[in-house]
Amino acid sequence: MINWIKGYWQTLSRPATAFSLGFLVLSGFIAGIIFWGGFNTALEATNTEKFCISCHEMRDNVYEELKGTIHWTNRSGVRATCPDCHVPHEWTHKIARKMQASKEVWGKVFGTINTRDKFLDKRLELARHEWARLKANDSLECRNCHDFEFMDFSVQSARARKLHSTQLATGNATCIDCHRGIAHHLPNMQNEDAWGPDNPAHDASRFGEDNPLDLDRKKDEQVPEPEQN
Repeated sequence: MINWIKGYWQTLSRPATAFSLGFLVLSGFIAGIIFWGGFNTALEATNTEKFCISCHEMRDNVYEELKGTIHWTNRSGVRATCPDCHVPHEWTHKIARKMQASKEVWGKVFGTINTRDKFLDKRLELARHEWARLKANDSLECRNCHDFEFMDFSVQSARARKLHSTQLATGNATCIDCHRGIAHHLPNMQNEDAWGPDNPAHDASRFGEDNPLDLDRKKDEQVPEPEQN
């Protein structure tokens, strides 16, 4: 071990044929800074809505749908862009997402969804991939903006208040379980559960008599019948 360390030190201290070791180290350091700056610049350039809709597949389909949702225009003036919902903010998660999304380049090259009909045919498959991804990361992108700790249950509907305070609070459910189609149209769900198999709404026993799914029904039952003349 000692001999190995001595040999390694001799290699580091031996001057290069044409350049000194210090020059090579400094050059490598500067080159690393330039590479990192270029890499990060390119990464951020691909993390903008402008880049996302530069492909007509996105611009003419899902982007148009986004314009009709609360994520596009709302009373608070806060608008979600493509990367806000589809790219994590943390660097490590962002890199993993970018690597995963690299497959979409092949789809662009080979025209997988380059027409409206092709897009509609693949829509359910694409949606399933995104639902599964959000389910796996506990709806990380949703939580970039929506923080459970700051939810005001008093201004939520009875159903939302009940599900948020129980299922979301305990981790039994995550955002995407209940909010599919929140920003884009749902695909053909003829053979698909629109709410998702893990949606807590499927297990009414969790709520006992205070099942929020029955609130609307009970409300309707309490509406008095119109008087007969």
